[in-house]
Order: sequence, then structure tokens, then C-alpha cells
Amino acid sequence: MSFFSLQTCTLGRQHVAHEHAYHQLILASSGTTELALEHRGQRITRELGCLIPTACHHEYLGDGRNQTLVLDVPLAKLERLACADELQRLFERPRFFAVSPQLQQLTVSLMAQAEQAPALHDEIATLLLRALYLQLHDQELKRAETTPQARSRLDLVRLDAWIDAHLDAAIRVETLAELCALSPGHFHACFREATGLTPLTYVQRRRLDHARGLVAGSQLSLGHIAGLVGFRDQGSFTRAYRRRFGEAPSRARR
Repeated sequence: MSFFSLQTCTLGRQHVAHEHAYHQLILASSGTTELALEHRGQRITRELGCLIPTACHHEYLGDGRNQTLVLDVPLAKLERLACADELQRLFERPRFFAVSPQLQQLTVSLMAQAEQAPALHDEIATLLLRALYLQLHDQELKRAETTPQARSRLDLVRLDAWIDAHLDAAIRVETLAELCALSPGHFHACFREATGLTPLTYVQRRRLDHARGLVAGSQLSLGHIAGLVGFRDQGSFTRAYRRRFGEAPSRARR
């Protein structure tokens, strides 16, 4: 049984006003829908989506020609999901958001897959939510980088968010140092003093901790998980996982 409820539909010319006991993501591949979140209205299009937290009052009226993706996220057992922290951040408040061209393309592709493969709805929903999380946090971090106050010290909370948003990519100490407006040498010393770890060891642990949640809480293949957390192949991922947790990921999944 799927955890997420995922459907593609056309929202008609009937005014609807309600709230519900689950989170909801709305994206469109075509057409328009007038939608208000707590009396603040916008027009949902390919370029604009919205996140609706549980119990948030909202109203909508479609144009009758739209193609809309509606993803419901139930709260029951939400904390057991590997992506629970990301979901909490995504739905911390009602909001509209700009949809990047990359997310537009992914939405169109996943809408087609959702219709063809209902059994994969959880995997499709997880991929879509992850992509949205990365887009929104990249935008927030870019805004933060323009604020001198945000760059004036070693901020582990901010660094954690940046690292988590780039787990599938190469992460360099120089990049982390730049985020804190420190030289690489000074950053390395400050970071080791604050955490007891080198920056790269810290990044590796975050990769593996996230992977552990995916191994336990998803049906994704181990090779896919390895790529999502930045390992070049499944073999290197398995060796690192075993060193960190004392067992291979395949054994942990049994």
C-alpha cells in the first residue's frame, strides 16, 4: 500500500473551499488554477506551485483545461520516513513558490510515469519532494549568501542545510569555507575545534546517516541510494557503510 497519495487531474470551474488533515503539494503542467492560501491568492501555472500544510484553509477554482499534479502527504507514521525532516521543512508554512525549468521538466515526466505505474507512486512522490526541497533550499541559501551577517561566522545549522542539499554532488572544503567567508585553513581549524571532526569526515557521516534512513525506509535500490548520497558506485558505498555502522546495507535491509 502506498504511503503517499499521488494523482493527476483537471481542476474544474467549481469553487472549492476547505482544509484537510494532511499536507498537500500542487504543481501544474498546463493551464491555470486560481488558488488562495489563508486568503492570499495566486494563480497556479507551470511557473508557480504551492505547498499547503495540514489544517491550512485554502480555496481554488480551475480553468477546466489544466493538467494538475496533486500530492497528499499523510501525517500518520510520517516520522518513520527517511525524508521526514525534509518534509517538515517543506510544509512548515503555507507558501507559493517559483517552479524552476528543471522542476517543470521533472513534473511533466513524473506525471506521465505516475499514470503508467501506480505501483511506483511512493518512489515518484519521494523523488519529486526531494527535487523540490533541493530547489527551495538552494534558493534560500543563495539569498543568505548575500547577507554579510550570515557569512560572518561558522554556522553549523546553515552548513548542515547546504550539505544536505548537495549530498549527491562533490563537496569541497573550499566551498564550505567560502560559505562562512573564511579561508580554507582557518575554516578547517574552526570546524575541527567545533565538531571534533575534519570537514570531509563530517560530510561523509552526513551522507551515510542519510543513506541509513533510505536503506531502512525506502525500496530504492542500493545503487540508487549510493548515487543520491554522493558515492561513485555501490561498492565504495557498501564499504563506507560497513565501516560506519558495522554491517553492510544489504544486511541492514533484511
